[in-house]
Amino acid sequence: MTQVEHIQAEIEALAPEDFVRLRKWFADKDWQSWDEQLETDIAEGKLDFLLEEAMTAKHQGKLQEL
Repeated sequence: MTQVEHIQAEIEALAPEDFVRLRKWFADKDWQSWDEQLETDIAEGKLDFLLEEAMTAKHQGKLQEL
């Protein structure tokens, strides 16, 4: 049995309230990882093209007010 299969079996055996706690922890951990990756991408300039696209659209009058 692989480690993942072992973890899956353990999760299947959890009480419902423990499963809910684990699911919340996992979701929070996933969002934290996503936030960290986004911060890294921003710092490295990987998303600069979005700002450039928005500024071009603004200058061309293609943006809508929200």
